[in-house]
Amino acid sequence: MNETELLTWLRGPGLLIAITIFVLGVVFRVIQNLAIGMPENLAEPKGSTFGPGVATVFRRFKFHRHSTNRGYFTLIAGYTFHIGLLLTLLFLDQHILLFKSILGFGWPALPTVLITFSALISIGALFAVLVYRVMDPVRRKLSVYQDYLVWVLTIGPLITGYLTMHPIGLSYTLLLSLHIISAEILLIAIPFTSLSHMASLFVSRWYNGAIAGYKGVKS
Repeated sequence: MNETELLTWLRGPGLLIAITIFVLGVVFRVIQNLAIGMPENLAEPKGSTFGPGVATVFRRFKFHRHSTNRGYFTLIAGYTFHIGLLLTLLFLDQHILLFKSILGFGWPALPTVLITFSALISIGALFAVLVYRVMDPVRRKLSVYQDYLVWVLTIGPLITGYLTMHPIGLSYTLLLSLHIISAEILLIAIPFTSLSHMASLFVSRWYNGAIAGYKGVKS
């Protein structure tokens, strides 16, 4: 299989396999989370559950002063990485074309220079987090192999994507293939690693808000 044939397979069957495993895995994770720890509540309800649950999901995205208890570095690096990643993923024109081929619709892209900057700050934030994890004795002691594996899986698509946009004497087809492979491996890994928090956080936040609403208090 040459580079062109590999790229064709990755864009076709490979992508379909990765998306299928990702979707089924995430659905399983969500169902699993919903099935755990939901005992019958015998107390008289003092409010609704659905509305407060949804409100809590969005409210927790806001910066809160108590968030600094985890340390400013973790907070800033986390926001920087996630914002940069979302901008790169959702607003690069090539990515939008992919989403359009799957969803049937697209949206305006951001300028390439802004996407490049977003990718670089995400990569920088990930390296900063890694150094912080290794240098801090407590975090280093608590870290397991999966933490480092997840870091590699996460930064892989960002680095290969940047190199694809800025090839330095390397084959564009090869770089694009590496980018797609790294992205598909990441998709497959999400449901089976700590990266599954991308789905479970919505469930847990809604549940916390729903329970608070049931008791008539604000989450």
